[in-house]
Amino acid sequence: MALLAELKRKFVDRFGGEESGISVYEAPGRVNLIGEHTDYNGGSVFPAALTFGTTLLLRPREDGKLGFASTNFPISREISTENVTFREEDDWINYPKGVVWELNQRGIKLSRGYDLLYHGEIPNGAGLSSSASIEVVTAFALLSMEGKPADPVDIAVWCQHAENEFIGVKCGIMDQFAVANGKKDHAILLDCDTLRYELVPFRTGEFKLVIGNTNKRRGLVDSKYNERRSQCEQAVRDLRKAFPELQLLGQLSIEQFRGHEHLIQDETVRKRARHVAEEIHRVALSMDVLKRGDLAEFGLLMNASHDSLRDLYEVTGAELDAMVEAARSVPGVLGSRMTGAGFGGCTISLVHQNSVERFLSEVGSKYEAATGLRADFYVCDIGDGVRELKGEA
Repeated sequence: MALLAELKRKFVDRFGGEESGISVYEAPGRVNLIGEHTDYNGGSVFPAALTFGTTLLLRPREDGKLGFASTNFPISREISTENVTFREEDDWINYPKGVVWELNQRGIKLSRGYDLLYHGEIPNGAGLSSSASIEVVTAFALLSMEGKPADPVDIAVWCQHAENEFIGVKCGIMDQFAVANGKKDHAILLDCDTLRYELVPFRTGEFKLVIGNTNKRRGLVDSKYNERRSQCEQAVRDLRKAFPELQLLGQLSIEQFRGHEHLIQDETVRKRARHVAEEIHRVALSMDVLKRGDLAEFGLLMNASHDSLRDLYEVTGAELDAMVEAARSVPGVLGSRMTGAGFGGCTISLVHQNSVERFLSEVGSKYEAATGLRADFYVCDIGDGVRELKGEA
């Protein structure tokens, strides 16, 4: 692996010493096939791990300090394992720091320091979970190095908690879960309330998954993500008039919601809740159509998902809508939708293999004409979750 040899040289250039003591770990990015903004509402999602993500090289050091560096960003830091605090100016390093903080909170103290070099292949801000990939690979690697390997489900929960409490982004569990638990050629049907999950073979036959990056940067912390979450919490409070024990929108069936949505006082809040209830229902319908091998019907559900995110949840924006509109105009496209939190980021489209080249050309040109931005595309495969690269290293 030429890239790995090059990364080891960069590690030694940055931290000194020898290559022999370097361990290598890898965590993927993720794409969500359907089920958006349902995870923090206790509903179901259907994500898959990608074949590209974050590579972490690390090596122990004996002075109790952590050295953080990246091939993608100029910022590097050296901190004590005993003094881990959030600092705005530390930028991306707050994500791995948050993991160390979380382990400390759970009584898992690092026995020594480490040098850590990150190499990310996920476009930053694209909505393919670069932050979750960094968090999960950090937790998995440190726990492995400390001789305290943990269940991938626990790692996902801990990393989500770190992002919620240390970073301040009230994300759901989906991103970290998919990154930690992904499996090649499978998607994950995950109930975000109970964390029950099922690995579902995702056989697309002659169709390819194509990710389109709008190159409109998202800023989750600065976006209206937390506002949407609070609106869903308000909907729950209103619905408790009929369901006193209700904690999350995902605990209602679609019939229960439709029969009682009039209890939600604010019209905008009602629209947000309607998207969540109907999106959870679409995930359930997706499982049925995929088990029948009906990719055309799955494509229609993808389209309905995007339209709901545009009209009811209002998290798409001009760039995502322009890309989806262009994608749906190409023959051989079964469905196209935004994926991720929205406000920019990526789309996911199901495209016949004979139409992929036309798709890349036409969607790229139409999107640039509509927005002035140049898109990037990834014809993607579904890969494994976090792992150590032992043989490759």
